[in-house]
Amino acid sequence: MNDLFADFDDGLPQREDLAAGVVLLRGFAREQTASLLLAVAQITQASPFRQMSTPGGYRMSVAMSNCGALGWIADSQGYRYAARDPLNNHAWPAMPEVFLALARSAALEAGFADFLPDVCLINRYAPGTKLSMHQDKDEADFSAPIVSISLGLPAIFLLGGLQRNHPSQRIGLSHGDVLVWGGPARLRYHGVLALKQDSHAELGACRINLTFRQAA
Repeated sequence: MNDLFADFDDGLPQREDLAAGVVLLRGFAREQTASLLLAVAQITQASPFRQMSTPGGYRMSVAMSNCGALGWIADSQGYRYAARDPLNNHAWPAMPEVFLALARSAALEAGFADFLPDVCLINRYAPGTKLSMHQDKDEADFSAPIVSISLGLPAIFLLGGLQRNHPSQRIGLSHGDVLVWGGPARLRYHGVLALKQDSHAELGACRINLTFRQAA
């Protein structure tokens, strides 16, 4: 499988403008892998990964945690942002400087200046896990972009339209890739296909996704 995916970016430009408001920065975060993974370990020691449940009682296959002033949560009461981790009633861990600097740098490179995320949702995927098509619409203001950093196993990201039934584009994401979408694309539906069985040299059978948002 590693040969099949081959980091997706062989022979491709570092920046790809996929659609209006959608920019893929291939390998943009790769050199900071060690610092990013260390920060993830520290964050999840304080606020462990957990599989949240939807309001309908469905248990999500992807394990999640958060850092920043707010954290995204899902439970029987709905989807929302909260200032405290419901597992321990403590404030979420502060956003590490390496997270903030990288997210702001990627947003600027993609054409979105003055991005100041106040939340980072950390998703952990194992082989077989996926993320269903959805919109990021729990934020108070949709003027800021979404910045998504991929680490570990490769994944197929689905980028849909502004309606759930619109066709979707398949985008291969590799270790260190950063996908940014905002402006006219801010409310496009998106998801992740089930991960294939594989092993990454640094993360093993795991994909970590860091999604930065300006929620408040």
